[in-house]
Amino acid sequence: MKKLINSVDTMLAESLDGFAAAHADIVVLGPERKFVRRRSPGSAKVALISGGGSGHEPLHAGFVGTGMLDAACPGQIFTSPTPDQIVEAATAVGGKAGVLFIVKNYAGDCMNFEMAAEVFEGPAATVVTNDDVAVEKSTHSTGRRGVAGTLVVEKIVGAAAEKGMDLKSCAELGTEVNARTRSIGVALTSCTVPAAGTPTFTLGADEMEMGVGIHGEPGRRRVNLSSAEIIASEMVNAILTDLDHPASGDVLLFVNGFGGTPALELYLMYNSARRILEKRGLVVSRSLVGSYVTSLEMAGCSITVTLLDAKLTAFWDDHVHTAALRW
Repeated sequence: MKKLINSVDTMLAESLDGFAAAHADIVVLGPERKFVRRRSPGSAKVALISGGGSGHEPLHAGFVGTGMLDAACPGQIFTSPTPDQIVEAATAVGGKAGVLFIVKNYAGDCMNFEMAAEVFEGPAATVVTNDDVAVEKSTHSTGRRGVAGTLVVEKIVGAAAEKGMDLKSCAELGTEVNARTRSIGVALTSCTVPAAGTPTFTLGADEMEMGVGIHGEPGRRRVNLSSAEIIASEMVNAILTDLDHPASGDVLLFVNGFGGTPALELYLMYNSARRILEKRGLVVSRSLVGSYVTSLEMAGCSITVTLLDAKLTAFWDDHVHTAALRW
C-alpha cells in the first residue's frame, strides 16, 4: 500500500486539521473534530447538516459554507458518523428555524442520523437520498444507495435555505430533487482502505465493474472494458429508463470522478453522455464535471442526471461559497 500518511490511526484527524487550516475563511472544526461547521453562521435560516464516512472528499465537509451545508459530520473512512457527532453538530448550528438532515441511504448513516434526530432538542426533518439506479438493495443499504446525487440535493436545498425557505418546505424540496435525480457508477480499479492495506476487490486488466457504489461495493455486473462511448451509453440508458424515458426538457448533467480518474477522461465521458442525452431530445442546460463524491483513489466515474424545472434551475444557479464549489 502506497499512501501519503503518517499513521493509519491519525490519518483522518490530520486531514481534518489540514482542511480547516486551508479553508479557515469558510469553516471551523467542532470540539474533538466531531464536525465541521460554517465559520459565519447562517443567522435565522434552516440549518443543513449532512455527513458520512470519510474517503469521499470533498463530500461532505467540502460543501460546508454559504449556500450549502451548515455542518458536516465526518466518520472514519467508509464508516458512518456516530449519533453524538450529529447531535453536537445540530446543537452548534441549529436555531429556531430548525435543522434538516440530508442522509445518504446507507444502513449505518440512516440508523445513526435517525437516532440523533430523536435525541436532538429542536425542530428537525430528514431527507434521504437514494439516487443510485444500479441496485435495489446492497449489503450497505436498504433499497437504493445515496451517491453523487446527494451533492445536487445539498446544493439546491442549500440555496433555498439561504433564501429563507422554512423547514417543511426545505424537506419537501429535497425529496423532490432526489426524486428527479438518478446516478450510476463504473469502476476501472478498486480502492484501498488504509486500515485494510489491500484493495477492496480485484479487477483484471480488461475488466470493469458496472454499477459500483461509492465504497467499491459491487453493482450490476463485472464486464469487459469497453470504449467510453459504449460505457456512457449503458449508463445514460439505465438512468433514462429509470426516469421513465423523458422525451424533452432541461437536465443537469453531472459527471463525477471517483478519485483516480483525470479530468481529461471525465470531460470525454461528459461529451459522450451529453451527445446521448441530446439525441434523446433532452437539453443539457446545466453541467458539473469533476471529482466531488470520491471513493479514495478508485478509478472510474459516475453519471448523474437531474430533471430540471425553472425553480430548481434558479436554486442551482444561486451563489455558493464552499471549499469545493464556488460560484
